[in-house]
Amino acid sequence: PPVNTVTSRRSDWPPVAMSPLYLLAGALLPLTAARFTPDWASLDARPLPAWYDEAKLGIFIHWGVFAVPGFDSEWFWWHWQGQKPPDSRCVKYMADNYPAGFTYQEFAPQFRAQFFDPEEWADIFRASGAKYVVLTAKHHEGFTNWGSPRSWNWNSVDSGPHRDLVGDLGEAVRNRSLHYGLYNSLYEWFNPLYLADKKNGFKTQEFVMHKLLPELYNMVVRYRPEVIWSDGDWEAPDTYWNSTEFLAWLYNDSPVKDTIVTNDRWGAGCACKHGGYYNCEDKYTPGQLPKHKWEKCTSVDTFSWGYRRNMKVKELMPLHTIIQDLVHTVALGGNYLLNVGPTPDGMIPPVFEERLRSVGAWLDINGEAIYASKPWRVQMENSTVPVWYTSKGTSVYAIVTTKPSEATLKLLEPKTTAATKVTLLGHPNPLPWSPVTPSSGIIVLLPELPYTPGQAWTLKLDNIK
Repeated sequence: PPVNTVTSRRSDWPPVAMSPLYLLAGALLPLTAARFTPDWASLDARPLPAWYDEAKLGIFIHWGVFAVPGFDSEWFWWHWQGQKPPDSRCVKYMADNYPAGFTYQEFAPQFRAQFFDPEEWADIFRASGAKYVVLTAKHHEGFTNWGSPRSWNWNSVDSGPHRDLVGDLGEAVRNRSLHYGLYNSLYEWFNPLYLADKKNGFKTQEFVMHKLLPELYNMVVRYRPEVIWSDGDWEAPDTYWNSTEFLAWLYNDSPVKDTIVTNDRWGAGCACKHGGYYNCEDKYTPGQLPKHKWEKCTSVDTFSWGYRRNMKVKELMPLHTIIQDLVHTVALGGNYLLNVGPTPDGMIPPVFEERLRSVGAWLDINGEAIYASKPWRVQMENSTVPVWYTSKGTSVYAIVTTKPSEATLKLLEPKTTAATKVTLLGHPNPLPWSPVTPSSGIIVLLPELPYTPGQAWTLKLDNIK
């Protein structure tokens, strides 16, 4: 078995001084006129790069050693050997299928990724209509999907695939004009340096100074991600993680200072309060239009973010639900980050591929109402069927997520003018309409609605108020 680099040998993380790589990188780059200071008041005032709000749809990929057991979820190791008491299902799974004394580290050589074709993955993601891709560079297990110099023998170059997964996918994604982002867990369940800091009440920063920050700086300079999707922050305050210092460098002096986008998971209490855009919590759905840019992350597999060998079709999000979820999110000003979990062999399960390509087929027709859109003055109404609104320039889009039972659709919110024009995206001719009252509302005569993936249709309303 491989050396147990995560739980037993502190010497695997030698206490060396923090690398000055980030200082060097900053010194070599031109400084901007307005610099951000390492405090939340300054960092939170940074304008979000425009590309992110315009993108609307991203693909999330949870991939790591956890795909090898492929049971329970990507939290398998913690549920098996971390939490007290352990999850009995995970204990039984190991007892029934592996010899006594088998360690989690022994899964790593089986994470081979022998069928991983980054070009094929990138083709699928482009076909989905997504504009950005976020890969797990490192999950809570600490295994890095690149040859991190701070994760000796516990990374995808030294073990398992013997391949730079982060770099290979990044090149393929960018060759298709998609933005590339990286997920990074701040904490690592069983890293001895982290556990020592935790035991000290986070009054020491051995893990942060000798593992986390040097690795983060190296990752940014090496791969130049345009999203850093931070996670694993909740056990300690942002002052322990040195979050504001890192973000100030990221925004001022890093190679991606002008395009980088970050989320809000930078320390206990930061979620929905500090950072770039807000995740707030997994699968977060606000009830009304938030005042701050936000993102909903959710997974096609409703039980897990990582691959599960025993997943069933009934446990997956139906396409119609995904389209509805996307529409609701965008109407409320959010981005939608849809997750898939690849196999340890490096395959995106066909049922996930089918969902992604079908989302893309819907966007081929209706994407005009999604990409670069803005929330309208009213986000939703439910007069006859649920309708969600988006807007772009002088056009308003009414997205119908349930097929109307009648040949007409009544919308109470739009205010018509003499020049009002109504079209159905994907349909060649303007649609007949009449006002509900002289001051508000419109009744649209619908054509025979064609079949669309996801069964949702978009009316484009021009010259309305």
